Amino acid sequence: MAYLVGVLIAVVVLLASIALHEVGHMVPAKRFGVRVSHYFVGFGPTLWSRTKGETEYGLKAIPLGGFVRLVGMYAPAEAVGHPAARTWAGRLAQDARDASASEIREGEDGRAFYRLSTPKKLVVMLGGPVMNLLIAFVLLAIVLLGFGVPATTTTLSTVSQCVIPAGDASDRQCTDADEPAPGAAAGLRPGDTVVSWDGTDVSSWDELTTLIRSSGGEATPVVVERDGSPVELTVTPVVAQRPSYDADGNPVLDDDGEPVTVPVGFLGVSPTTVREATSVAEVPRVVAERTWQTATVVATLPARMVDLVQTTFGSQERGTDSIIGIVGVGRFAGEIASVEGTGIDWSVRLAGLLEMLASLNIALFVFNLIPLPPLDGGHVAAALWEGARRQVARLRKAPRPGPFDSAKLVPLAYSVFVVLGAMGLLLVYADIVNPVTIT
Repeated sequence: MAYLVGVLIAVVVLLASIALHEVGHMVPAKRFGVRVSHYFVGFGPTLWSRTKGETEYGLKAIPLGGFVRLVGMYAPAEAVGHPAARTWAGRLAQDARDASASEIREGEDGRAFYRLSTPKKLVVMLGGPVMNLLIAFVLLAIVLLGFGVPATTTTLSTVSQCVIPAGDASDRQCTDADEPAPGAAAGLRPGDTVVSWDGTDVSSWDELTTLIRSSGGEATPVVVERDGSPVELTVTPVVAQRPSYDADGNPVLDDDGEPVTVPVGFLGVSPTTVREATSVAEVPRVVAERTWQTATVVATLPARMVDLVQTTFGSQERGTDSIIGIVGVGRFAGEIASVEGTGIDWSVRLAGLLEMLASLNIALFVFNLIPLPPLDGGHVAAALWEGARRQVARLRKAPRPGPFDSAKLVPLAYSVFVVLGAMGLLLVYADIVNPVTIT
């Protein structure tokens, strides 16, 4: 049941994100006087619609996107010099011009989208992606300020009974051949809160682990709080081989790709994890960081698609960093909502769902800015080109050029649409036959 609830939440938030994305286009377009004839969420057959004012609002059967129809998207042929339509690309462009011109009512040519100035076109086209970024900002603010982020404490969650050698599974059972763990031998118990180590006050788990790792083989006085009272113990961490980590927390690997181990003090305890609220200033930093991470993924999308083909139709295992489609998003949502474990309650699951949906909106923001039609970034690029031509003409004191013939990009838009459709189908297939799992 929890799995289905997670999927349902993901679907609802995704549809809301799509709807608000289109609102981001529609509202400024209407404010600038452009007639918006249609506002729909989804594609395919219409399930419901209602006309209010001059706009038809509705839902369509396939909830994989949405659109607003801005009247006069393409300049008519007479405004761009009556370009020839001898090739198939030219005929497609001319058909787009004719269809766009047919939507302009008599006497309303001034309300056509192509008549807008470059800054206004940019506001309209960027309104959708920016709305997705705002949604991500709100969702991450709810998580960071309301639920908080995972943080380790100096309260012990588990106390190992033996020393597990490096390289062995951490969850394997202790045997008589294993060396007793010094923490248990000294009397440490789950629930103890370490207050000081060798006379040094301890306030964070990082501080404690640094002190433990540097005191191997030495008898060390420790003070813990147990049931509200201080308890003094003496522990002697053993020297054990443990993985070495760099400044970013990543394991250091040798030339063969194996983890490098170093001798450090080992106690055999692990911390409890709580969620701590962050400051408001942390929200924009996290949004910016994740936006940059998403942009690096989008920049390497062709290579990632090649990897996806190899793992889907070959024998390679699909990595957890593989790109996913709509089916994968639904699967992730279900797994997050139904995951079980110590310390995992509804708030942890909900925070995980909101983080995932925030990441999805950031992905929509970044992906839509790719400067190719029919994506918003393609229209932004066309508007910038038109504005640049006009600025150059102004500086040269030349006649103001007419509108850019963006209908010439329609054949490219069709080609990109086919490629995106093929990518979407591949992702659906891969997410079904070779899914990425997070549990």
